[in-house]
Amino acid sequence: MKRIGILGGMGPESTIEYYKEIILLSRKKWKYKCPEIIIYNIDEEEWATSIEVSKDFTKAKSLLLNSINALYRAGADFAVMASNTPHIFYEELVKTSPIPLLSIVEETAKEAKRRGYLKLGLLGTKIVMQGEFYKVPFEKLNLQITVPDLLSQDYVHQKIVEELVRGIFEDETKANLLQIVNDLLKNSNIDAVILGCTELPLVISQSDLKIPVLNTLKIYAKAAFEYSFLD
Repeated sequence: MKRIGILGGMGPESTIEYYKEIILLSRKKWKYKCPEIIIYNIDEEEWATSIEVSKDFTKAKSLLLNSINALYRAGADFAVMASNTPHIFYEELVKTSPIPLLSIVEETAKEAKRRGYLKLGLLGTKIVMQGEFYKVPFEKLNLQITVPDLLSQDYVHQKIVEELVRGIFEDETKANLLQIVNDLLKNSNIDAVILGCTELPLVISQSDLKIPVLNTLKIYAKAAFEYSFLD
């Protein structure tokens, strides 16, 4: 089996969930067996400062590549980045990475196509909601991405970076996030909603909504698990 490398720390709370999800999938398939997993937890403050505060994308990309190299040196056969936001650099990273990288965006697009969804709402950080890097893989599969209005985008982003990544889950925040999804359903007639931040499933679940939810954390963890035992 291939040894899984998880690049975490951009959101420590969700990094924990990736590990737990892979172990859960292992338990469903085998009695005791599970893939070998290496987790590299980057400095959350250093990441947040470069990507959110100083907007130093060169530094942010370098931080990711250095961490992927650390996973490689530790023995990982491939890697996943346990966050949606750093996939803004995916195309550049995959060219220089010493090991294969799986894309959370591509895996989510394939899952949406498999389920037959054509128009999808997207919640995440501003980089995710406003970036072409998320839309392009969906457009290649003839799928359409729609996002909330700018005011709602500001709210979602703020709650992600100020609360969810810090493990703070408020009932009021959940209610407002659900309202934003319901507004997308009403105004844009979406078929499903993508939780394009791996902290969002920690506060929103399928049972909270009438429309299908694409949980990027679970989709990505399943892709990593299945890739680990491919020849």
